[in-house]
Amino acid sequence: MTLPAPPASAATTSAIRSSAPAAAHRPSVPALVAALAVAVLLAWGVLELSGRDAASRALGLSLALGAVFGVTLQRSRFCFFCHARDLIEGGDPRGVLAILVALGVGVVGYGLVIGAWLPVPLPGRLPPDAHIGPVSFVLAGAAFVFGFGMALSGSCISAHLYRLGEGSPTAPFALLGTAAGFFLGFLTWNGLFLSVISEAPVIWLPHHLGYAGTLGLSLAVLAALALLALVFARPVAGAAADAAPPAGGLDLRQAGHAVFIARWPALVGGAIVGVISAASYLRVGPLGVTAEIGSLARSAADGLHLLPQTLYGLDGFRGCATAVKTALLSKNGLFVLGLIGGSFAAALLAGQFTPRRPRLADVASGLAGGLLMGWGGMTALGCTVGVLLSGIHAGALSGWVFLLAAFAGMLAGLPLRRRIA
Repeated sequence: MTLPAPPASAATTSAIRSSAPAAAHRPSVPALVAALAVAVLLAWGVLELSGRDAASRALGLSLALGAVFGVTLQRSRFCFFCHARDLIEGGDPRGVLAILVALGVGVVGYGLVIGAWLPVPLPGRLPPDAHIGPVSFVLAGAAFVFGFGMALSGSCISAHLYRLGEGSPTAPFALLGTAAGFFLGFLTWNGLFLSVISEAPVIWLPHHLGYAGTLGLSLAVLAALALLALVFARPVAGAAADAAPPAGGLDLRQAGHAVFIARWPALVGGAIVGVISAASYLRVGPLGVTAEIGSLARSAADGLHLLPQTLYGLDGFRGCATAVKTALLSKNGLFVLGLIGGSFAAALLAGQFTPRRPRLADVASGLAGGLLMGWGGMTALGCTVGVLLSGIHAGALSGWVFLLAAFAGMLAGLPLRRRIA
């Protein structure tokens, strides 16, 4: 007698759905027109800005990189929380391996860029603009809270931004909660800064290990984490079919389907994220997605006279800057706009723009999780992109601390997520 298979968990079902070959899908004419219109608008914005002075060219490149980043996140389903949950609950290691590939590619890319700019890592000197932050228990606590907020809301901030382009019912409330969390972070900043952060060391690993030592240690740790992920992996339905090329090779139609309709292999998405991060640092600045949210929250609160008169030391640290806005257009703002636009166009073509009316659980989990991520992101001077990704790429110890503490916070929040999902 054949026993029935046990019911799949939500994470396992999600992992299987994302790994299975996409059903036959052809974009509707309205979807094609809308996606083309978004692409034309983005291209027009890039060309319009790029035809001006050097500062405007940087804005245009930020918009272009944001669009490519958004397409990559949407097509490969790149999300720090979702990938970690797929491994923990579904045994699918591909997403975690994609994150590790993104980190490894970026570490190599940053190393080449920083080594050219600063051939000798002399004490007292840091690479320009790199996200190298202070290391203390405040950073660890903020990252833990951020990870808990990720679990509660169901995504990290960058994933909520690309899922906004997919019509997610949770993303708008999570981003609204993030802005409110930044405001709370501003209110608690002075006390934390004066008591702890002002004395915390800013540790750049090349100062202690050199470039070769930092690269070797970083890649060794990433390789060890990859082996650990494979140890906990379990067979996932559809994984072999997803990895195998179609018989007879790809024709033009199949190639179009693979690029615009089917999910990209997770490792491809991770590699592209690493390349984008290094390219952005070379030409514009380190990747980050919270600077614009934080600046808007700070500007609004400052205009309403709700903030302390002085936020001690905040503007002197490396990380996702949250200065009061003095210009309508900013590099980070255009990067985020491009991210959402690129994701929206990609989702339209793939038939994955599926808005629906939010449930009470969507609103509550989005606001609460966003509030925690906003406070954690403001206090840690960035999020999984600005501190974890860009920080580890730059050789900052703060990036590794954020990685470990945010993962611990996510584990602590998963049981609550299972109840409300």
